[in-house]
Amino acid sequence: MNGIVEALEQVRSSLLDVMGFDDPAGWSDQELLAATAAIEAVGRVIDARRVACAGEVGERSRVDLGGERLSTRRGCRSAAELLERVTQVSGAEARRRIALGAATRSRRGLTGDPLEARYPEVGSALAEGELGADAACTIVRELDGTRRVADPVDLRSAEHELVAAALATGDDAPVRCSADELRVQAQAWAAFLDQDGPEPDDERAMRRRGFRFGRARDGLVPVGGELLPEVAAGLRRLFDAHLAPRSGGGFMTAEERADIERNGEQRTADQQRHDVVAAIIATAARSGEHPTIGGAAPTVLVSVRAADLAAGRGVAHAEGVEIPVSMRAARQLICTGGTQQVTFDGVGRVVGLGSPERCFTPHQRRAITLRDGGCLIPGCSVPAAWCEIHHVVPDVDGGPTHTDNGVLLCWFHHRTIETSGWGIRMVGGVPQVRPPAWLDRGGGWRQVTKSPTRLADRVERRSAAVA
Repeated sequence: MNGIVEALEQVRSSLLDVMGFDDPAGWSDQELLAATAAIEAVGRVIDARRVACAGEVGERSRVDLGGERLSTRRGCRSAAELLERVTQVSGAEARRRIALGAATRSRRGLTGDPLEARYPEVGSALAEGELGADAACTIVRELDGTRRVADPVDLRSAEHELVAAALATGDDAPVRCSADELRVQAQAWAAFLDQDGPEPDDERAMRRRGFRFGRARDGLVPVGGELLPEVAAGLRRLFDAHLAPRSGGGFMTAEERADIERNGEQRTADQQRHDVVAAIIATAARSGEHPTIGGAAPTVLVSVRAADLAAGRGVAHAEGVEIPVSMRAARQLICTGGTQQVTFDGVGRVVGLGSPERCFTPHQRRAITLRDGGCLIPGCSVPAAWCEIHHVVPDVDGGPTHTDNGVLLCWFHHRTIETSGWGIRMVGGVPQVRPPAWLDRGGGWRQVTKSPTRLADRVERRSAAVA
């Protein structure tokens, strides 16, 4: 044992030497991202050993051991408290490590025979440093609630598919899933494994539901209560519609903003608020519930010369603002709102007026929404109602205004699709996404969707294939 401790101390000393680098502010973008990924890979190896040791601390502190519990012999009330004192981590982190360690460690039966871990694939990927502790916790937490009713074969299939999604070894994973993206897929699997749902929790929730008005004070009336999940979802939807999309950030909680930051959000809070306003304006204009102007929905008119548009240079001009807008902005507006060609003669007289075109109909939008489920870019959580429809093949290249050529993108990803490195193509009317090289240098094209129905179908197909 002393040898292990001494070896780890040497590793720690070596790491301090290796990581005694200068301020990353002086690195290039490629150097910064490469170093970040490498450091995270080392961290995953450390996390795996942290979890393994925490699991063993929990095992040696089992309640049935009584006074012989390791935690008791060290003067602590629980394994979590003991781990807190040894590692100086928070109580929540200590409990998380112990729970994950218990789920991924080998066990002993009543006769003393060795038993497989509850989640062997998670444990193996974790031990090899391929799977992060947060992603592993997500898989275990979501699937554990179904263990009492799930078929063991289906449960093992779910674990396998989720680990594959986290490591990008599955057929449908364009990039490694983050823990939050993995949670969505794990919840789809949990719904498949336990199709009756948590009935006792539902009954208890029905008894506790309520909404109350408090006593007025300082000119305000406080409210409180507990909402059923489906009612809360509807209320959140209304907030989304009137305040901000989930990834806008302008009106999000601190927890939601931190969640987006973990997923790689690069916009500042001010930029996110701007994008919220842009989404609100676009959504309200096409809702059909606002007064019309000249018999049409409120629409911004943007003028651009056909020659400039074809050449991709010059500027465009939006009605109501004095400064010009960029050609990239003009192309986005054309992609979203359609075009109408107006022809002038040499002195400025209108001599030709084309029909409005290239605008997706409400029926097409509903169909694309059901297919895509939200912004198509992995990791983006902007809901479908806040998205714009992007023509995958531009009109100038012969792209039709058809469901087979339209995908949902949020305002930000639509505006930056030409420069961000993300690739989108349609194969048989189904969208495929390719990540930028900086995110996944060897990444290929993969089908992607955020539609809950299509995700559920995918789960059932995989389960049937495994069976």
